[in-house]
Amino acid sequence: MTAKPTAHSSIGLVVLDMAGTTVADGGLVEQAFAAAARELGVEPGSADHAEKLDYVRATMGESKISVFRHLFGDEVLAQRGNVAFEKAYGELVDGGLIAPIPGAREAVEELKSAGLTVVLTTGFARVTQDAILDALGWRDLVELTLCPADAGGRGRPYPDMVLSAFLRTGAVDGVQQVAVVGDTAYDMKSGVRAGAGVVAGVLTGAHDAEALRGAGATDVLASVAELPALLRGVDR
Repeated sequence: MTAKPTAHSSIGLVVLDMAGTTVADGGLVEQAFAAAARELGVEPGSADHAEKLDYVRATMGESKISVFRHLFGDEVLAQRGNVAFEKAYGELVDGGLIAPIPGAREAVEELKSAGLTVVLTTGFARVTQDAILDALGWRDLVELTLCPADAGGRGRPYPDMVLSAFLRTGAVDGVQQVAVVGDTAYDMKSGVRAGAGVVAGVLTGAHDAEALRGAGATDVLASVAELPALLRGVDR
């Protein structure tokens, strides 16, 4: 039977999250937060530490400086905590404690071969994003990578990085031709707010299918490896 294109076949720009979506970091966010919390005098094992760690887990995908602002209130403390977090995370990355999600690189290469533009985004600072890209050998994998500072300073759940990818690549005519893919509710919210035609959640990271759909996911995938098949958008 002749394949009939669906709405997904119009997608030309894919905005992919990194940690939890294309990159497996083995819980490094929590380890780096513990180091930052110690820097700010939060006692390991205390009720305060447990409460703050719960918030970090609940806000996976959000810009990290925003998380520290919420946790510590004072801007100076938030900046100190964020710097300590990024330093600790970078050291863990340099220690070889990250890896690609199985099939992630292959999925990106398949999408590019099909003529789609792929952008990698993160809630981390640029220095950390670059450390991850270097550790994985992904510097040349895509034409553009974005962190919150590259999009005016606001990370997820704001739509700024998605819209920056749309504007900077010029890959598609409208935001409905953009697919946003991530593992957290914050990724989904950013895609919805940007008006993306596809907002796909993956189950390899922080949030489950219920949380992803509740935040507006149009599709939920086992992993990013299933993304090319979704975006081929054909009924057979």
